[in-house]
Amino acid sequence: MDTELLKGTLSLLILSLLTRKPMYGYELAATVRLETDGALRWTEGSLYPSLHKLEKEGLITGQWQGKTGSRQRKYYQLTEAGRAASAEKINCWNALCSTINHLLEKCHE
Repeated sequence: MDTELLKGTLSLLILSLLTRKPMYGYELAATVRLETDGALRWTEGSLYPSLHKLEKEGLITGQWQGKTGSRQRKYYQLTEAGRAASAEKINCWNALCSTINHLLEKCHE
């Protein structure tokens, strides 16, 4: 998979996944890896800075959960602004894909 083509999709995918349910970082990465049959693999170095950025922007919130004395996980969930941003990003992505596909089809006629 061409990583240059994937730049900028991380926040779109994180927000989209969090529309399903709150998830912790490793769960997000594992879900992407599983549901793309390994085509997409997020590293900690890209995932966690993106989560922190989205949290700082107010699009997601994080809450530590876990039993006392056991491993704590930070679960992220969408805010109302995050839900709106997710919908907007999906619309923009769909429009972009449609436009690019149209152009590529014309190149191969």
